[in-house]
Amino acid sequence: MNELTLLDDAARGMSAQRTILDVAARNVAAAQAAVPGHPYQRLVASFVPVSSADDDADGPDLGDVDDDDAGDASPVSVTSRPGTGDPLTELIAVLDAQRAYEANASIFDIGKRLAERTLDIDR
Repeated sequence: MNELTLLDDAARGMSAQRTILDVAARNVAAAQAAVPGHPYQRLVASFVPVSSADDDADGPDLGDVDDDDAGDASPVSVTSRPGTGDPLTELIAVLDAQRAYEANASIFDIGKRLAERTLDIDR
């Protein structure tokens, strides 16, 4: 594994966690706006396996979630389910996605520093 592979993997992880964070934030808003007798359409994000052959594919359908990186294949699948959660459950999902995003950002930072050190050695 070289520095660029590490950066690419961390960036993909951050992209996936951003999608999951967007879905969880949408669910929080929908859960707070839901009224008894009218459940909200809960979106559930889950990871799907990505093989090296799928790297050139358009990626999975992300449903209602906006994906700014249209050409970037995301290892996340978003499906719709009738609302069963509550705002607290959805907020916990937001916190989990935020922590995972921060972990990937830390790995990206380490990869960036490793690449910088490699360039400094070459000088």
